Amino acid sequence: MKLEHGTPMDIEGESMRIIREELSAMGVTLPPDRAAVVLRAIHTTADFDYAQNLWFTPGAVEAGVAALKAGTPIVTDTNMARSGVNRGACEALGVERLCYMADPEVARQSKEQGTTRAAAAVDRWAAEHPGAVCAVGNAPTALLRMAELMEAGALRPALVIGVPVGFVNVVESKERIWEVCRRMGVPAIAAMGRKGGSTVAAAVCNALLYQAAGMRK
Repeated sequence: MKLEHGTPMDIEGESMRIIREELSAMGVTLPPDRAAVVLRAIHTTADFDYAQNLWFTPGAVEAGVAALKAGTPIVTDTNMARSGVNRGACEALGVERLCYMADPEVARQSKEQGTTRAAAAVDRWAAEHPGAVCAVGNAPTALLRMAELMEAGALRPALVIGVPVGFVNVVESKERIWEVCRRMGVPAIAAMGRKGGSTVAAAVCNALLYQAAGMRK
């Protein structure tokens, strides 16, 4: 069997061509400002539902790109998502990749407060990086805590990426953060419904980073 498109760049380019071709066959036309994010999510998951279930507040992509160009840090709810965010693009832009889930102080606060580590980590975000790009791919409780802190005036992210996956409180947490972001004018990208995950959170971050860094991806 002869393999074609053998280099990583060739393989990715051919993958994106196939995705665009299949979207076209479905009659799906992606808005130009959102196309790179949607394509990256589909490329990561092989799931074309992201052409419909990724929702964007007006100007969300532009706001995210501008924030990253300015060196705004990215905070994530899992180390898996953090690891998936492209290090080279972050270094080119001076963007820190942060996750506090393994931090002993977060673990202590979580135990004392009787809450999840993800919710306790959001308190840390609010204290140290209230204007960060906040990417949530796993924990609905992180989105719910973010909504509370945003309404209290303690957190105003440059961009909310809300794409947790699962069955318990997942749909509700996305609807809640979406409503709060829309009401408060905070840019947001959310995968509505049950689908998502840390890989999707990283994919959305990477699509924005590549645009901000002017990287061909």
